[in-house]
Amino acid sequence: MGSAIGQVLPLAIGVAISPIPIIAVVLMLVTPRARTNGPAFVLGWLVGLGVVGAIVLAVADPAGGSDDGQPSHGVSVLKLVLGVLLLGGALREWRGRPRGDDDPPMPKWMGALDGFGPAKAAGAGVLLSGLNPKNLVLAVAAGAAIADAGLSTGQEVVAYAVFAVIGTLGVGAPVAIYFAMGARSREILESLKTWMGHNNAAIMATLLLIIGAKLIGDGISGLA
Repeated sequence: MGSAIGQVLPLAIGVAISPIPIIAVVLMLVTPRARTNGPAFVLGWLVGLGVVGAIVLAVADPAGGSDDGQPSHGVSVLKLVLGVLLLGGALREWRGRPRGDDDPPMPKWMGALDGFGPAKAAGAGVLLSGLNPKNLVLAVAAGAAIADAGLSTGQEVVAYAVFAVIGTLGVGAPVAIYFAMGARSREILESLKTWMGHNNAAIMATLLLIIGAKLIGDGISGLA
């Protein structure tokens, strides 16, 4: 199980570093419903990752790992494909980065966050974790790596839980800061939101490049 957890740790960090969702949760924390919406968003985020993991493990488990303990051919091919997708995403993010002092565009749905209640906040967490293309690719890669490790069902659950919890740290940190510091957290959260917004493309391009290269390397190694 330790080997499987080691495989998914970089992928979990990739999920945790998600600038747009972090900005979204910060915006929720400056609304009157911050004390309910913030935790609801984080809970929804965990649920979204959990649903993706359950589906991937259910599909991948029947195939199992290879008989000699090495990565299966199918998982190695999957890693190659996912790695190429991430490299393509890195190129797209880099080309779309803001130039000079231009303000980076933010998704239009962020303007509706002020009116969200706990249910909508939780739903946003589910969508931004489980259906976000970058997170979906990373969660599928993590689930496939765990399924390929030849673990028992209980060990698979623990390994994926570690992935999901670490992947939640990014959106969970602003909520923890808010509850720990109260009104004093506003300046810190505002600075975090501004920095994440201005550097979103560069952060995402670098992250996708590194993890994409890792998955391609793992795929080539498994096929060799």
